[in-house]
Amino acid sequence: MVDAARPRDIVLLVDDSPEALGFLTDALEQAGFSVLIATSGQVALSIVARISPDIILLDAVMPGMDGFETCRRLKEDAAVAQVPVIFMTGLSETEHIVHALESGGVDYLTKPINIDELRARIRVHLTNARSAQSARVALDAAGRHLLAVKGDGSIHWSTPQATRLAETATSRSDGLDLVARAIADWMSKRESAGAQAESSFTFTHGGGAALQLGYLGAIGSDEYLFRLTVSNRTSDDETLRRHFALTQRESEVLLWIAKGKSNRDIGDILGLSARTVNKHLEQIYVKLGVENRASAAVKAANVLHVD
Repeated sequence: MVDAARPRDIVLLVDDSPEALGFLTDALEQAGFSVLIATSGQVALSIVARISPDIILLDAVMPGMDGFETCRRLKEDAAVAQVPVIFMTGLSETEHIVHALESGGVDYLTKPINIDELRARIRVHLTNARSAQSARVALDAAGRHLLAVKGDGSIHWSTPQATRLAETATSRSDGLDLVARAIADWMSKRESAGAQAESSFTFTHGGGAALQLGYLGAIGSDEYLFRLTVSNRTSDDETLRRHFALTQRESEVLLWIAKGKSNRDIGDILGLSARTVNKHLEQIYVKLGVENRASAAVKAANVLHVD
């Protein structure tokens, strides 16, 4: 029995066969799902541009754009990259199953589809997807600057904090892509170094903040976890702290003020709330004898000889 008060999970059903669409739609709606229908890969892409489904059932063999290419295109969209895709097809050779999984699918069912088996697999993959999402939300809430990459160095997922930190440190909207390329290069060198490889490396771009990329280990068959932090700027911190009699945190905030960073940027870099940054600024203004951030930045820059 379906709980009418509970929001229905949305299934995107992609198949060029009217008979299959009708049969599966009836079965899934009876099981309590809301069903969206796409008769081609292109239509599926148009739908996900407007609505994010909870799971996608995808026919592998379709005219024009086949299911494998459709899945690859779907996974390029960050909004649906984590949505599980179950392939459905009459193809059962190992090479087709491998092709489906390599394209981004999480499961593979051969036709004719057994409805009980399909419902069971949908529930399992929805549960797994929610668990993974809950873990990412927990990391986000904790303010962790983490990202996971694939073996080739491409980004698998990233917490919002890590994305913002990469953009802030590089002053580029594609900062995370720059970090990903640096990781790919590091991973290639690390593989050749073997047991002697370092567990972290430093990345800078265009004179921005230096990022420390710490390798935390493999968390899947092709998923590697990294932590981003701002490299220690002890010498500059000490200079400002001693010259203006600041606290450690005040000197760190002033350092980034001198670098032209906004309060939000500073919060992302140092892991502080905007309110906390403002409180530190109030104390900095008093100790420097200034009334605004521009004057504070000038004083700090003069001490540090920052251009």
